[in-house]
Amino acid sequence: MLVLLLALPFIVATWLLLDRSTTLRRSAWMAASAPLASTLLLLAQAPAVFGGDVPGVSYPWLPQIGLDFSLRLDGLAWMFALMVLAIGVLVVMYARYYMGEEEDAPRFFGYLLLFMGAMLGMVLAGNLLLLAIFWELTSITSFLLIGFWGGQKEAREGARMALTITGAGGLALLGGVILIGQVVGSYELDAVLAASDAIRTHPHYPAILALVLAGIFTKSAQFPFHFWLPHAMSAPTPVSAYLHSATMVKAGVFLLARLHPVLAGTDLFFYVVSTVGAATLLVGAWNAIFQHDLKGLLAYSTISHLGLITLLFGLSTPLAVVAGLFHILNHATFKASLFMAAGIIDHEAGTRDMRRLGNLRHFLPVTSALAITAALAMAGIPLLNGFLSKEMFFAQALEVQGHDTMRVAMTLVAFLAGAFGVAYSLRFVHDTFFGSGPRAVAGDVHEPPRFMRIPVGVLVALCLAVGIVPAWTVAPVLATAAHGVLGDRVPEYSLAIWHGFNLPLLMSLGGVLGGGLLYLGLRRLIDLHAVARYALGRHLFRVNTRALLTTARRVTLHVTDGSVQRSLWWVLVAVVAVSAGPVAATLAGAASAASQPMPLLGWGLWAILVGGTLATVALHRQRLLALLVVGAVGLSVSLTFVFLSAPDLALTQLLVEMVTIALMLLALNYLPQTSVKTNLRARRWRDGAIALVSGLAVGGLVYAMTTRPLDTVAGELLARSLPEGYGRNVVNVILVDFRGFDTLGEITVFGIAGLVVHALLRRVRLAAEEVLPGGPQPLPMPAHLSHLLFPLALAVSVYLFLRGHNAPGGGFIAGLVLAIPLLLQYVLQGSNFVESRLGFDYVRCIGAGLLVALATAVAPMLLGYPLLTSGHAEPSLPLVGKLPLTSAMGFDTGVYLAVFGGAMLILSMMGTIKPPADTETQSPSDRESD
Repeated sequence: MLVLLLALPFIVATWLLLDRSTTLRRSAWMAASAPLASTLLLLAQAPAVFGGDVPGVSYPWLPQIGLDFSLRLDGLAWMFALMVLAIGVLVVMYARYYMGEEEDAPRFFGYLLLFMGAMLGMVLAGNLLLLAIFWELTSITSFLLIGFWGGQKEAREGARMALTITGAGGLALLGGVILIGQVVGSYELDAVLAASDAIRTHPHYPAILALVLAGIFTKSAQFPFHFWLPHAMSAPTPVSAYLHSATMVKAGVFLLARLHPVLAGTDLFFYVVSTVGAATLLVGAWNAIFQHDLKGLLAYSTISHLGLITLLFGLSTPLAVVAGLFHILNHATFKASLFMAAGIIDHEAGTRDMRRLGNLRHFLPVTSALAITAALAMAGIPLLNGFLSKEMFFAQALEVQGHDTMRVAMTLVAFLAGAFGVAYSLRFVHDTFFGSGPRAVAGDVHEPPRFMRIPVGVLVALCLAVGIVPAWTVAPVLATAAHGVLGDRVPEYSLAIWHGFNLPLLMSLGGVLGGGLLYLGLRRLIDLHAVARYALGRHLFRVNTRALLTTARRVTLHVTDGSVQRSLWWVLVAVVAVSAGPVAATLAGAASAASQPMPLLGWGLWAILVGGTLATVALHRQRLLALLVVGAVGLSVSLTFVFLSAPDLALTQLLVEMVTIALMLLALNYLPQTSVKTNLRARRWRDGAIALVSGLAVGGLVYAMTTRPLDTVAGELLARSLPEGYGRNVVNVILVDFRGFDTLGEITVFGIAGLVVHALLRRVRLAAEEVLPGGPQPLPMPAHLSHLLFPLALAVSVYLFLRGHNAPGGGFIAGLVLAIPLLLQYVLQGSNFVESRLGFDYVRCIGAGLLVALATAVAPMLLGYPLLTSGHAEPSLPLVGKLPLTSAMGFDTGVYLAVFGGAMLILSMMGTIKPPADTETQSPSDRESD
């Protein structure tokens, strides 16, 4: 049931994003169906959760790294899931009337449901790695929602800012989660919660705390990372209402509550979390007073309330945790209703600027009554839910354990925050619904459709119900959530409206009076409408982003200035720098005794290799001659593999050498015969030094590898090749079985390389001055000879492919064998002749090869086996007898097709670059694309 509860938003979101033709009304109904159904499933779990059970499911996913798809539903998860789903239903209903018919409704609701599902997954996750995955998914989906109106610069900037800050925090959180897993030995939440003492006493605890809090503070917009949240207001108002009330920013405080038993209980946690929470509480509240945009004021108030919740969790007492959970619920209801009311005002008046609004109570009486009630709940006025949690906050601030200085500081922070909260709530109410106005608004201002007001009314009714009869409305949910965090340490507490005359009540009354006086004093002393707040956070973000991009652009231009030599220089320098440490350690530990005497033939091959290499350096300016010498070096390498009894490698090297030499010969056709000579002595010394260091390092590694002990993984592969891979050719078994996943990646890269060459060269034409004069030169051999070579090569290719699992051969070798005679046909007969008669489409050949290889790799999973598991059969055939077959041959077939298609695509494109006006020799793929 938990899996279905989580899956429903993703299923409906996928449907909406695939079917983009649905209307706004239908999209809204479909979007509402998912959270409604999930809410019913959640309510069905209420008896078990309220009874103390923790329903859960777990499926293995990547057990090698400790990642299981585990879901668990305790009291905390139940409360947050209810917020996400219930407010999600109201947001969808509200968005149905907020969004216009011209908007891309399926995309909007699809993104919204993906966001909802990501938040649900994070709340229900029973594995910390799974939680981190859903955590990042909330950042990505919020980026899509904040930037939904991508045509607006503010939307794009706000989305990028949110993704940058929360994404960086997500990386820090992942580091903290990995450290927790290393300490506990498991990422399962039950195991982590049970190991709380071990985590707090471990030497890695400060690092764990720093990394986890970095993720929490960035997500929940805590100081100094708070600046991204106000700039996310460019999102559609339904998104803002959802993001600020039940999702995204609440993800941070949820994780703070979830890991509170693990991280809390130390002085470091107390001072860091409570200090950051207090700073965020005051910074957000003070800035909210001076905002002119309704959503901007509400955004800074959200920052302030998130700071309040963080401060309560930082105080760490059981009652403070209960107060924090209570305020999460209260803030969700009044903040969602306030954002929806702001959206109605913007929708009807055409502006959210309070300097242009005023006196809206005469034009929007119902909306005004609802918004004023919600604003009073935000200010903490009695008989509303905000008053109850604010009193609990004041009580906990007065009872801070430890130093007297901290108790006095927290009490002062709490009082100032209460006064500031009343001040910005009064400004919201007065400047919007009272005074003179509205001024310079678009059209007649009137009430919106009834169903657009219903979500606001439902939420405001909850504010009143919780404020008047909390024991009947919110008490069971709060008690269950508190048990999910504190376990058996849930304290005695009362949610009564009246607790007598006490210090928290006096502080609350003083805050109301002080906030009213502060607002009146600011109105008299300064013109609030003329105050312009400097967005320091946004400015610093822009400066740093601009500096980063400028630096990256300069480095890119310096590294990739069109010089291949410079690019290779940087690649070699980077490789040498990164590998210097490991290479030095390897060489230091290399054995020196396990060497064998070199026979005379070996010395001869070595001399040819060294001589060919030196000759290549000496003749590198004469391109054709240097290429021939390089071919000799490659042939010597192939002979070396023969000398070392590695026929597979020798055959592969020989075929690769033939193909690459042909490819370079084709490339030389478009280059000058000699390269440009440089007289810069410093450059020659630099390049020589890099070549010397790189060569010595590679030579040292080869020496270390050839002198290491023989009891390595090679022996295990030799022993397991036949009984487990059903093949006697260990090299082929390694490629298509033991390391099949690597091979799948390699042929994918090879195919992509072919497609890139095709994309770059399919429209290239020679310049007029590069066309050789005269007609075609006579060939040194008859053209019809290629008709005899191709069938023979095809037979050899098939033979090498079929024997590859038990003898030298395989898909890679067979693909290259087939490519060589076909290339010869291109040379002898021309591209038109070959492609018109054989009908090869190399692009589709690459795609077919990748699909065959992927299908063969995935097929075992359908039968319950791991990826790339190889099967074996030996059918008896007439006249043939037993024929050994393995499913790895299907994978090798994909390798065969991908290698052949990629090689031929590159070679054919390099050999068929057209003259300026020549269209007669275009290949079929070119004619189709043209």
